[in-house]
Amino acid sequence: MSAFGQILKIETRLFLRDPAAPLTTIALPLALLVVFGFIPALRRPDPIFGDRTFIEYFVPSLLVITVAMAAVNILPTVLATYRERGVLRRLATTPAHPAALLAAQLVISLATILTSAVLLVVVGRLAFDVPLPRHPLGFTLALTLGTAALLALGLLVAAVARTTKAAQALAVPVFMGSMFFGGVYLPRFLLPDFLARIGDYTPPGVQALLDAWTGDSPQPLHLAIMAVITVLVGSVAAKLFRWE
Repeated sequence: MSAFGQILKIETRLFLRDPAAPLTTIALPLALLVVFGFIPALRRPDPIFGDRTFIEYFVPSLLVITVAMAAVNILPTVLATYRERGVLRRLATTPAHPAALLAAQLVISLATILTSAVLLVVVGRLAFDVPLPRHPLGFTLALTLGTAALLALGLLVAAVARTTKAAQALAVPVFMGSMFFGGVYLPRFLLPDFLARIGDYTPPGVQALLDAWTGDSPQPLHLAIMAVITVLVGSVAAKLFRWE
């Protein structure tokens, strides 16, 4: 097995060994879907949501929980912990470069997000008759770019935080902002218009996900903003990132 494969195997075991990580990134959004899905009123079409159900409207916001937890909370905390404990420095003296560990963490984050997305789509469809994303290609593109933008922000936090506590402190406002503008704390239709518009362009770009889910293709501007954030923030993170 290659050095990267061995590191990926170890990191996956560590991720699964800590129940908080899979519970908050995969089980929590799914549990919220089930709880809301069992409320009859939330399964009825409503003019407020364009004659869609609240569940259909809210599923993209449930995805925000997974993306934000994986990209902004878990990823930078793990990398900052490894830096603080000297793990990254010691890896540099072995055939396994520290970049392999970073790549393994990104793979785990992406796998977690993909697993959560598939479960939400399948359970929503089978249990609560939530329509599948009506624009699959647009949904995939919106989720990919939104995830990349939040991962870039997570890597920036990891780049500037020298300790675990610093990473957690820096991640909190980014995480809370993503959740708020993503409609997790308060459904977006209840937000003032200017805050909802800010959320359109705040990673992971929940409006693009909603548009693709409900049948309209995502607006190119929304996708372009996510791509720009990914490139700019990712470049800054790469420049500032230190293994020690």
